[in-house]
Amino acid sequence: MKKTFLTLLFALATGVLLHAEDGSRLWLRASRNPSPCKVATNDRSATARIAVQELSAYWHGAAVRLVRDKSADSGEGFEISSAPDASGVTVKAGTSRGLLYGAYELLRIQDTGLPVGALHIKEQPTVRYRLLNHWDNLDGSIERGYAGRSIWKWDEIDGDKGTMITALRKRLTDYCRANASIGINGSVINNVNASPKMLNATYIKKVKVLADLFRDYGIRVYLSVNFASPMAEGGLPTADPLDEGVRRWWRDKAGELYKAIPDFGGFLVKANSEGQPGPGDYHRTHAEGANMLADALQPYGGLVIWRSFVYGNHEGEDRVMQAVSEFKDLDGQFRDNVILQCKNGPLDFQPREPYAPLFDNIRQTPMMAELQITQEYLGQSRHLVYLAPMWKEFFSFVRPDSLVGIAGVANIGDDANWCGHHYSQANWYAFGRLAWNASLSSDSIATEWLKQTFTHDTAFVNPMREVMASSREACVDYMMPLGLHHIFKADHHYGPEPQGFYPQYPIEWCPVYYHKADSAGIGFDRTMSGSKAVSQYRHPYDSLYNNIDTCPEEYLLWFHHVGWNHKMKDGSTLWQSLCSHYNHGVAEAQRFADTWKRMRPYVDPQRFDEVSRRLEEQVENAREWRDTCLGYFQTFSRQAILPEQ
Repeated sequence: MKKTFLTLLFALATGVLLHAEDGSRLWLRASRNPSPCKVATNDRSATARIAVQELSAYWHGAAVRLVRDKSADSGEGFEISSAPDASGVTVKAGTSRGLLYGAYELLRIQDTGLPVGALHIKEQPTVRYRLLNHWDNLDGSIERGYAGRSIWKWDEIDGDKGTMITALRKRLTDYCRANASIGINGSVINNVNASPKMLNATYIKKVKVLADLFRDYGIRVYLSVNFASPMAEGGLPTADPLDEGVRRWWRDKAGELYKAIPDFGGFLVKANSEGQPGPGDYHRTHAEGANMLADALQPYGGLVIWRSFVYGNHEGEDRVMQAVSEFKDLDGQFRDNVILQCKNGPLDFQPREPYAPLFDNIRQTPMMAELQITQEYLGQSRHLVYLAPMWKEFFSFVRPDSLVGIAGVANIGDDANWCGHHYSQANWYAFGRLAWNASLSSDSIATEWLKQTFTHDTAFVNPMREVMASSREACVDYMMPLGLHHIFKADHHYGPEPQGFYPQYPIEWCPVYYHKADSAGIGFDRTMSGSKAVSQYRHPYDSLYNNIDTCPEEYLLWFHHVGWNHKMKDGSTLWQSLCSHYNHGVAEAQRFADTWKRMRPYVDPQRFDEVSRRLEEQVENAREWRDTCLGYFQTFSRQAILPEQ
């Protein structure tokens, strides 16, 4: 009895240390005020009310005024200023959403330990549309999801009553808070490989329940749609976009959606790609298909976001060239409310790709960049790989202000920690921060996230920021260095398979198609002597990439078939450099694990142990990548594999 009492007493005394930490609070960990902070506002909207609630509960400074200034910019920007005598803080914006974003910025300043006494901040988002793309299916599975099942529990939503169960509402409210805190203003809630059922009356009622919750946090709901929905759901004999019955069906469906959800964002469409139906089935163009949907949505202000990830319709053409072949000649033919959404690279979210040349070839049609937050090809939820450096690399070639939006394929599931790996939360966070302010550095975002998620202690923040900053390059090194790409295992895309050739699949799904290793060398010749993919790039990149002597070595094997004994810039041969990169990647993975071991004093036991296990698995998988790839490529190079240093 005495022992039990002492154990209970100790637990109460050290409750913070003993509390199980599952990561569910993400980066929103400010301690609640014992008594509410004084917050006043002249805005009576539900969105402003949330801003008041957040500041009242979590702001520990002087009184705050939230001022809706109708003479200010009507966008989502805000201004924050401190009173000269430090007696209060004013957040001013032209919209309720601006006030909410300003409130979260004020909390971020506090929660990262920045001074709050003399604030003079003015911010506007870099792009207008900042969307998560969820690849969630109606059965609860998630395509390329690595954090459990879908957070949309459709059987827990009563569309007729407009309600959802309490636990689900709490979880989805946390989802809204997290997104609003980093400026995300839209969510496509279902897979681009869309089920037509998403548009039936039952699901529209359920989607309305989500939209009613999201709205107050400044988040609009969008839906991925199946182009053949008029056939599957409407019983029509065709989905031809020029058929009047089909056009009428989409107009009626748009009216039904907007009656239920007046601020519905619009449609995301994957068409004539990887088996999905589209206008090409009827010998119509992408523009004709997109415009039919755009005409249906236009009276309500809705968007059609048409994905450019289309290949397989140009037999024999290099896959990375096919998006330009599909869309370049259609530029200028799309309705004003159509946006082309293009992946950052021309292939498929590889650890490193050059930027997609479609961004150089579309000049009259608004474009969005599609980034992948879920780590389909970068270790999934098993590897610590911080993606902000990769996205910043992309933005060094494609100016963010040339885009109207940025979409991120979400890494969110119903795991307690949302993202499968505690450090994968940083990629969700970084996506939102860069979509809001693309000028932020990846290091500064990592610092923000570490301080809000773990601790301000520099003995933790500095080494772990360095680990995060190095992690993407390490992943490239132990997976696909020097421009190698698409040499992963089929279907699940985890682990190496450079020898992969699958007769049952299209050749452009096979690793051997991409590395083209032989006794002479390795790499895909995309120069003007090869597939001519370099011709799709603007100057100077066309000539830069075409010349083996000027092509950046990080893209060398993407654009050139290179001899095994080719002399690299550091004096080594290509084979020696390949070995060195693989060895360096493995050494870095081990260094990350060793660094984390020293972080035990600064991290709660649960998260420490869970991250430790992931890092150990990352080291093992990095070794597997190195040993498999070098072992296979050695059969062509016939040279010794360099040992680890």
